[in-house]
Order: sequence, then C-alpha cells, then structure tokens
Amino acid sequence: MTKRGFDFIFAFIGLVLLFPILILIALLIKLDSPGPVLFVQGRVGKGNKDFKIYKFRTMRTQSDKKGLLTIGNNDSRVTKVGYFLRRYKIDEFPQLLNIIKGDMSFVGPRPELRHYVNYYKDEDLEIFKVRPGITGLASLKYRNEVELLKKAENPEAYFINTIIPDKLKYNKLYIKNRNFFFDLKLILLTIIRVITK
Repeated sequence: MTKRGFDFIFAFIGLVLLFPILILIALLIKLDSPGPVLFVQGRVGKGNKDFKIYKFRTMRTQSDKKGLLTIGNNDSRVTKVGYFLRRYKIDEFPQLLNIIKGDMSFVGPRPELRHYVNYYKDEDLEIFKVRPGITGLASLKYRNEVELLKKAENPEAYFINTIIPDKLKYNKLYIKNRNFFFDLKLILLTIIRVITK
C-alpha cells in the first residue's frame, strides 16, 4: 500500500468511526463560546503551495489578531473546551479532511504559516518535497512548544531564531529516513505521548 493510499483509507475510516464524537465536540464548542466550530487557517504545504488547514476552534474569535503564537497552556485566548481539546490534540481531528483532500499526510513536517516560511533559507525548502503531516519528528520533540514560548523573553524571536531552525533539522532528518514502518513508529509514539501526557 502506498503512503497516499494508507493516508486516504485510514483518514476515511477515522472520520466514519469518530463522527458521533466529532458532532459532540462541535456542540461543546458552540456552547462554550460564540463563533464557528472550525478554525480555518492558511498554511504552506507540498510544493511550497498554500492550503487551508482545518482545526476545531480552541480560541475566542479574532484571537489571531492578538498574535500568531500561542504562549503557554494558559493563554487567556484559549476557551475552556479549547484547553481540553489542545491538551489531548483533539483539535487536530478535522485534519483528517485535509488528508482525504490530499493536502496532508498522517506523518510529515508540520505545516507552517507563510509568515514564518518566509524566514526559511533556500536549503530549507526541501521539506516541501513531501506532504505536511499531523505528526512527525519535530512535532514529537516540540509537543510542549507553547510552554517553551512562555518562558522566552521574546517568544516571537525565540520561535524564529531557535525553534524554527531546529524543527527544520528534524524535518530534513525525517525526509532522509522516511519509510512506511518509520511512519507507523511515529504514529504510535504520538498516540503514546498524547495518552500519557
């Protein structure tokens, strides 16, 4: 089975099995705060092309106007339901739609905002040879990224000058070593990390 075939089949199965839970989550989001259920944002994907990523909304509306980065798990913009969804990565479930559409894969470099991609060097653009993923090597290392940013004196500068270059290093390492069984290992590690968090 090809990577794309695996992604499509299991994303479809996941949506079917999770459908009742997704409806319940949507209701909880609507009851918790005004605004849409989904948060749709532009990200950069394969071929250095922009696409729209889907997430369950975890922040109050217009929060992105107060900054692109989430600073700490207790960021005041995050809703009560949003905090729970973020903690267990449930807010990422709608990205199964991105996988079915072909924008994303289960495993790959995490898609970044165009604003931050503009800081990449020419040699960093190789990460756009593959579809971005829900999880990956860099995602696993920086699973507590928001807390690292909270400790930084200048979160924006720290993200651009320290986190982005390190993420790119891990993303390139993934591309160099990627194969079906490596992907399965990263998926399993992600599940374990989420459950034991």
